[in-house]
Amino acid sequence: MQGVDRLYALTGNQLVNFTDLGVDQDMADALAAKGILEPFPIQEQTIPLALDGQDIIGQAKTGTGKTFGFGLPLLQRIGNDPAPGVVALIVVPTRELCVQVTEDIELAAGNRPTKIVSIYGGKAYEGQIEQLKAGAQVVVGTPGRLIDLNNQRLLDLSNVREMVLDEADKMLDLGFLADIEKLFSKTPTDRHTMLFSATMPGPIVALARRFMSKPIHIRATDPDEGLTQANIKHLVYRAHNMDKDEVIARILQAEGRGKTVIFTRTKRSAAKLVEELTDRGFNAAAVHGDLGQEQRERAMAAFKAGKKDVLIATDVAARGIDVNDVTHVINHTIPEDEKTYLHRVGRTGRAGKTGIAVTFVDWDDLHKWALINKALDFGQPEPTETYSSSPHLFSDLDIPEGTKGRLRASTAVPAEKRTGPPRDGSRPPREGSRDSSRARTRTRPAASAEAPREDAPVAAAGTHDGQGSEHHDGNSAPRRRSRTRRRTNRPE
Repeated sequence: MQGVDRLYALTGNQLVNFTDLGVDQDMADALAAKGILEPFPIQEQTIPLALDGQDIIGQAKTGTGKTFGFGLPLLQRIGNDPAPGVVALIVVPTRELCVQVTEDIELAAGNRPTKIVSIYGGKAYEGQIEQLKAGAQVVVGTPGRLIDLNNQRLLDLSNVREMVLDEADKMLDLGFLADIEKLFSKTPTDRHTMLFSATMPGPIVALARRFMSKPIHIRATDPDEGLTQANIKHLVYRAHNMDKDEVIARILQAEGRGKTVIFTRTKRSAAKLVEELTDRGFNAAAVHGDLGQEQRERAMAAFKAGKKDVLIATDVAARGIDVNDVTHVINHTIPEDEKTYLHRVGRTGRAGKTGIAVTFVDWDDLHKWALINKALDFGQPEPTETYSSSPHLFSDLDIPEGTKGRLRASTAVPAEKRTGPPRDGSRPPREGSRDSSRARTRTRPAASAEAPREDAPVAAAGTHDGQGSEHHDGNSAPRRRSRTRRRTNRPE
């Protein structure tokens, strides 16, 4: 480790671009075309060693550029025009991360004919198999689908020279350890191997010892940086479950608020929250396990493109969120442990930018917060009791005074996308809104908010019967007049 630390000390402030690290000019040009000019610390340390064939254990928090740290050496070592057939394997824990890593590798290989294929569940086999048969050289995949295709003899791993295990700690959390060991056993023992992980639990260290050759352990940052994360402002509130939606809606109107990720514990909570926020006028999308893979990819693409600026996600589904301009992360429900907390809040404060992480702690979850607080040394054993009207909420998050939890009509989602009465039936129409104008009646107080939309023609017809009669007359009279007009206009 001393040699690695010395490498960073000598190069950290002197390197100007990727070619200084030994990266081929065509890949440096591909990155430069996208505005990626200077390497991050993890890239400075891993790329020179990886290019020489050194096995590496890279430890860095999410959002620090790990993908190019292993992707650039991998592409360079297989050659700028490799023969058809799989020679490089990158294993990731989730579908979303698989898509993200593939996009980054494709970007780096933009000036060379190397073919990259994503292999993951939730999509049809045919397209993935076709790409393998077409001679793809780099495979990025999730363990289950990789093993499935290998068992069917559709994916040959016997010629793999470069292998990467990304987010290894998450693999462990998801129960993929046995699958990872099986994938390792399918590849040659003399392969070049790189393993990346935000944390290094015992089983991951044991895995590295079994399947890697004299690996060098590289930490891109101070080991404690992931706990303090000076570029992220951490706010912890004890909030009432019935008030959370209102609090979140006000946070989403904070000054400088950009893209925001909200984490929920369950798929049902994610679906409910996206519906609620959309009804309040926010451009929200959801990513969770009850959605099809194409729906999840569309939601993620809309978030990355800025068409949606609020993404509600469960933990597993959000592993592929690699967006540098996320300003806020909100934990709608407290994470299960400190590792999950770090993974969640790591969606913001990426690429050297600042971020804000807000965590809600329910009364029943105070014991969980006590454990997280101790593990991360936050020094805040008691979350601050907070309501949507609490003055400190507005000052902590720079929310304009007087902000309410519903956007004004001029800034809300267009009305045609959210027609109909409130979903819970509890909120009356707001003055000046489309719903309120629909609910008003000048001639009949009996026409309440429950009256059908045809109440205007009923009043014009002059009927004053019960609601059932109003509904009947309001539908029939206009139709008779319409038919009469058509008959009089028809030539005899």
